[in-house]
Amino acid sequence: MTADRPRIGLFGLIGSGNLGNDVSMESMLGYLRSAHPEAVIDVMCSGPQKVADRYGVDAVPLSWVSSRRQRPGSTAVPVKVLGKAIETVRIALWVRGHDVVIVPGMGVLETTLPLRALGTPVSIFLVSAAGRLFGTKVALVSVGANIVSQRLTRWLYSSAARLACYRSFRDVASRDAMAPRHSATAGHVYPDLAFGIPAPSGSAGDPRIVGVGVMAFHGTNDDRRQSERIYRHYLAGLTAFIRWLVDNDREVRLFVGDTGGCDDAVVREILADLRRHRPHLAPAQVTAEPTETFADLMRAMAPAGTVVATRYHNVVCALQLAKPTISIGYAAKHNALMADMGLASFCQLAQTLDAGLLIQQFRELDDRADQLRAIVGDAAAGQRRRVAEQFALLSSTLIGTPRTPPAVRSPAANVLVPPRP
Repeated sequence: MTADRPRIGLFGLIGSGNLGNDVSMESMLGYLRSAHPEAVIDVMCSGPQKVADRYGVDAVPLSWVSSRRQRPGSTAVPVKVLGKAIETVRIALWVRGHDVVIVPGMGVLETTLPLRALGTPVSIFLVSAAGRLFGTKVALVSVGANIVSQRLTRWLYSSAARLACYRSFRDVASRDAMAPRHSATAGHVYPDLAFGIPAPSGSAGDPRIVGVGVMAFHGTNDDRRQSERIYRHYLAGLTAFIRWLVDNDREVRLFVGDTGGCDDAVVREILADLRRHRPHLAPAQVTAEPTETFADLMRAMAPAGTVVATRYHNVVCALQLAKPTISIGYAAKHNALMADMGLASFCQLAQTLDAGLLIQQFRELDDRADQLRAIVGDAAAGQRRRVAEQFALLSSTLIGTPRTPPAVRSPAANVLVPPRP
């Protein structure tokens, strides 16, 4: 590592529309620019143009195949095979060109949503393997993990964790899911990196406004054969709950957590259901809030008094804002987070969503809103302190003592502001 200008790379599925992945990178980038302004930072990601434009860093595509226009026909398979070989070399050479490579947060060791072993699991393994081969320090920071049933995916994930020189998990369940596979995969437990984004201070919101975070949920990686049934059951429960809200004179604000378009289809189905079953409903009573960034999501959620959400980082955002929240989760990470925030009894599984139970939970949440808001606010402050502790640990173990005191970031746009002299 050069003493004056360490070369630091950030790696992951960033810039592809998932707000949770993007805010994890944004939090890490904010820390690096604040504590290590001398560092040379670049990104290998799935949406390089968006990342470069939004954050002002050099970025290259993670996938060689997706960055090329493919002609339909018999060449598709050979191109994919060639692409995997090229991607292997590209990732290895990219890692070699850095002193430190950081995988910032995200569920990079999870199979809670459908994926293929030769996609993300291979890429994460290649990063760690290249780091070990070329002497680059690879850090998996506040990542999510779960027990994996697919043999190849399990081997790739456990090998990636074992080969990394630093690893931390965003909850105890993630760490415990990895530790039995190999003692070397054990690591620290620190909160999700999204808690490193400054949360705007504001009012408690309007108790009549309920924020509802929706998701195109089709089950986990093990549920492929029944994905459509799972989706229809989840959607039916969610629409029944929203109908109950409007029947009880509540205003509903719909949010998404992925701007790639899949969640927008859920919003359209919910609005269509309301037009059929509540034709006289005022359009302003249920609206969809457009969001492109985590900061947009914070601003859109701020007027709500309570939040019910499915996507993990919709839940995190609501908790950052100290909103009394119900999690309609799809993995152990939801329950772990809600327990840490004092809301363990306000959880449901998306796979088995029960609208009647959800209404009961919401009534209790609403009745105890003031008490729960104080509990969540204190817990969120504690999570932010823990994220700051990990950033200090990364400096001491991977990069070096920060040359300048951390800058203050504007919560509205997450823009770095130089510290006062």
